[in-house]
Amino acid sequence: MGLNFATELSAMDSMPIEAQLNMHLQYNFYPAIPSSMVQPCIDAIDAYWDEDFDREIEMPQGVSYRGSDYAPAHAIVEQHRLGPWCEPIDWDEE
Repeated sequence: MGLNFATELSAMDSMPIEAQLNMHLQYNFYPAIPSSMVQPCIDAIDAYWDEDFDREIEMPQGVSYRGSDYAPAHAIVEQHRLGPWCEPIDWDEE
């Protein structure tokens, strides 16, 4: 599991990103990260691609980041190990 599993999930164009991230959060973390974090992860990935690393992402009900209802996109990407969804894929090398 881990990085290899996340990399394979991120390259699965037949699976919606919501399902990819849900599997990643459920199987690559112990304890598993709640499914309610899927949308904030998608928002953080979008912010990454927009090069807006400090964009404040709203946390779901019952989740906080350092006492706040918002977290910077870069913190979500780092803490949820979303690198595989933030790297361009070079399809010619496969």
